[in-house]
Amino acid sequence: MSEVKAENRFKRYFKETRAEVRKVHWPTRKEARSLTIVVLVITVAMMIFLGTISALAAILAGSFFVKQDALAIAAVAIAGVVGIVVLAILLRRQ
Repeated sequence: MSEVKAENRFKRYFKETRAEVRKVHWPTRKEARSLTIVVLVITVAMMIFLGTISALAAILAGSFFVKQDALAIAAVAIAGVVGIVVLAILLRRQ
């Protein structure tokens, strides 16, 4: 009588992994490019938005300790509003 050899668990793992990878829907080059652009645009928009808020907070916090120029505060506030508007436009396009 010949014994049936038990399948190696590592071999089974790699077979199952290979079968699962074959089921994956891989994006086309065009889809990957467009999704990459979306991620980059949102990243840049968030950098501008968060940087503006950070600068505004720094100026406002500094104004409590050192007298700041009102023009600088107004410029940062305007930049913050512009950042919010740009972010809203970008999110609406999605």
